Amino acid sequence: MAYFLGIDAGGSHCRSRLVDANGVILGTGESGPANTRIGIEKLHAVLREVSTQAIGAAGLDAAQVATIRAGMGIAGISRPGMREQLAALPFPFASTEFVTDAAIANLGAHDGAEGATLIIGTGSVAEVRVGSTSFTIGGYGFPISDEGSGAALGLSAMRHALRALDGRSEVTPLSHAVTAGFGHDTARAVAWMDAATPKDYAAFAPLVMDYAENNDAIARSIVEDAAQHIERFIETIFARGAVRCALAGGLAMRMKPWLRARTVARLTDAVSDPLDGALLLAGLPATTLPTRKPDAH
Repeated sequence: MAYFLGIDAGGSHCRSRLVDANGVILGTGESGPANTRIGIEKLHAVLREVSTQAIGAAGLDAAQVATIRAGMGIAGISRPGMREQLAALPFPFASTEFVTDAAIANLGAHDGAEGATLIIGTGSVAEVRVGSTSFTIGGYGFPISDEGSGAALGLSAMRHALRALDGRSEVTPLSHAVTAGFGHDTARAVAWMDAATPKDYAAFAPLVMDYAENNDAIARSIVEDAAQHIERFIETIFARGAVRCALAGGLAMRMKPWLRARTVARLTDAVSDPLDGALLLAGLPATTLPTRKPDAH
């Protein structure tokens, strides 16, 4: 029996899915952030943790584990030297392939065929495959990049909240809700920011979306600005030759209603999810993907 392990390691969480050769899910795993920014040793520990969870749920023995073919999509793998460091890590599998988390999202979204995927989650990045050529757009890291992402929404909310605290802008329900977590104390907010990660900023994104949907003026302006960045992403994706584009990531569906109708009309639904993309990377045939839509072809 052959086994395939897919891992999706992102800025907010890491997930795994273990299947057999027929695509039957045998076990899953989940943990916290697993991008390269946390350090190679911590990253290795998280990857091993979610692997062990899935393998434990499946009840595989050591001999069976040694036959596993693994595919891992890891945020930040494009940083200099990271691929080499990852390749040197010990894993007990028959083979292990590494690509970016954007790459596995794109593989899953289009059944391994050409197309593009715009990921809108903690960060933002587009993965594009035109013919046999693959490339990314954006995704250079927070705070210099990741436009339209959860982290970007959170950063804008914090900026507004601090301006509101010192009287430079109007207090709104959003700013009041953000600063409430710091006792409406600027010093506490600044202390939080000294150690805040992209995931910490992205934790404010659902709050921003909630208030925007309830017509908070500042929240709406933040979300509308994010939507413009997403629109520009999509325009660029098609301008650079993509034949189709899907959205992915935890924030994608909440942002979609803020896009223009003509933009949404150009989008296609993903065939499968990023974990299935990781399984494709590992070598599982597309016809046996666990979450493949029945009408996909």
